[in-house]
Amino acid sequence: MSDRLPPQGPVIRIAAAVIADPSGRVLLVRKRGSRTFMQAGGKIEPGESPIDALRRELMEELGLALGADMPEPLGRFAARAAHEAGHRVEAEVFVIRIDRPVRPEAEIEEIVWVDPFDLPPIEIAELSRDHIMPAFRAGWGRR
Repeated sequence: MSDRLPPQGPVIRIAAAVIADPSGRVLLVRKRGSRTFMQAGGKIEPGESPIDALRRELMEELGLALGADMPEPLGRFAARAAHEAGHRVEAEVFVIRIDRPVRPEAEIEEIVWVDPFDLPPIEIAELSRDHIMPAFRAGWGRR
């Protein structure tokens, strides 16, 4: 977990992905009714593993079937939840490299591909901006 602990409160457990394309850009998604961009992924259901939750969420949100592809672990991170006031989110985060198109589905209204070393001036969730992106840049960026 991150050294900076978020405020205590109800915890939302999620699985999320840093989805990178061949040029090194990463995908951020924005849910319908929100201005905040974040990594694709979602809540882990009771009895579900983080990998299974990630596979389900990526299919629902982006039409992205991972098949036998195995996401690589990036780490566990915690921050204030972007959409649930007073909650914190604890995320199991994985890296996935893809070379195929994705499209917004279900509750996803917009997707953007960004340079993780030069984030655009858009609203990005604390978990993504302050924890996931720095970890990705340190260990995975420019590979």
